[in-house]
Amino acid sequence: MGRSPFTLAAAVTAALPGAEVTGARRLSADGDGRFDSAVASLADGRELTIRVADDDETARELAAESLALRALTDGVRAMLPFHAPEYIGETTVGNGRALVTELLTGFQIEASLVPAGRGAAESMGAAIAAVHGMPTSVVRGAGLVTRSAEESRDELARLIDAAAATGRVPARLTVRWRDAVADDDLWRFESKVVLGGVQATSFLFDDDPERGPEVTGLVGWHGLSVGDPAVDLSWLSAAPDAAADVHASYARAVDRAPDAGLEVRARLLAELEFARWLIHGDTMRRPDIVDDAAALLESLADGLRTDDLSIIATRSEGVDSALDALDRVPAATAPEVDTSMQTDAYNPNELWIDTDADTDTEVDTDTEVDEEDSAEQDDDRDESDTTTPPWETDRRTDSSSKADDAAHRAEMLNVETEDLSGVAGLFAGTNGVAGVREDSHPLNPRSTTPEVGADDAADSDDSDEAQRAARAALQRWKSSSSE
Repeated sequence: MGRSPFTLAAAVTAALPGAEVTGARRLSADGDGRFDSAVASLADGRELTIRVADDDETARELAAESLALRALTDGVRAMLPFHAPEYIGETTVGNGRALVTELLTGFQIEASLVPAGRGAAESMGAAIAAVHGMPTSVVRGAGLVTRSAEESRDELARLIDAAAATGRVPARLTVRWRDAVADDDLWRFESKVVLGGVQATSFLFDDDPERGPEVTGLVGWHGLSVGDPAVDLSWLSAAPDAAADVHASYARAVDRAPDAGLEVRARLLAELEFARWLIHGDTMRRPDIVDDAAALLESLADGLRTDDLSIIATRSEGVDSALDALDRVPAATAPEVDTSMQTDAYNPNELWIDTDADTDTEVDTDTEVDEEDSAEQDDDRDESDTTTPPWETDRRTDSSSKADDAAHRAEMLNVETEDLSGVAGLFAGTNGVAGVREDSHPLNPRSTTPEVGADDAADSDDSDEAQRAARAALQRWKSSSSE
């Protein structure tokens, strides 16, 4: 790992014979560090990305991505209201498999920062519906995985049994999950084409002055399959503000009414990510991971007010699911989704950094607000201003806090609110039934490398300007949405 962008860019000519590479740089959003990746500029004006895998797991992911992108024919792509990366070619770099694709540009929005209302939320729901509306022959013709409703149900039953066998899952959760799997009403659905686990960072946005951010690209196609459509909606557990609007937009865009159990299964799948983390630690014989997963599950169980995951329960007012307590769960183990192959999107954390001037202005304008409201607003600013990756600190903890892990967990358990903003990235980077990857957890510092012939100062100025432009677009949209 750690190959230079110039080394990677040179390999593009092997995947695309005759290509004339004129520049190379690192991606400004380099994913979770599991791949070496770079952007290569060509003489014809195109920009391509190259991603290299150095182990069996990442090599399998690139192979699946390659197969999925090649299955998206021109006719299929014409059905989608957004762009998918175009397959360019494959090669090897050293002993690693390398995949070259078209570069997609755009900005990303973290799940916890997706607001309700028009703009991003509605566009995301429509984009997911477009994927689910693709003909299943696209997947079957490419030889990709297909699962019936019963097969999806059986797979989750095995997952629950495996987690329970570790002896570290609270009985309350085991009963809750098994009851959900046993509820026939939840599993009467038609399998659809799915991405196998969409995340908020799978969407690339462009700013529309009238409609706000709109999805212009979608990345992360290695999980393309036929299966439960709920798997692509489970990420909404980390987007409490936008969840209702994404679901509503999705329902309007699908050809037929979504099955009644869609939202319940999506919530179940989100909860079971804790179980996947536990099984992963047990399989790897990592007591630290097992202990951490067990603590997460205990926190989840402590927040339950009902053991019922059913269609009736979700329609009843005042009934909370386990996900309502997930803001109490530390986010120190949240992986980041890898988009390093497909996009040069801006760092989503940097889009929301407030300058000192911004903070001073907000304080001045809030002088008429009572002390309680001011404290809540300060908490909100603390959440969105943090630039520390979620693997290193809980997003809901004040950035200046240095409490030890035990005190940190106790503090989180005392939080009164029950949204999911504290675990914004908790389910990112997982691939539905594929589970959690240990090596996807570290998040390398983002870095950029100047193009050929450019100096560091120029590259830094360009990056700053791009980030300011994206941040300004989001601020304009948020301001208009609140009117």
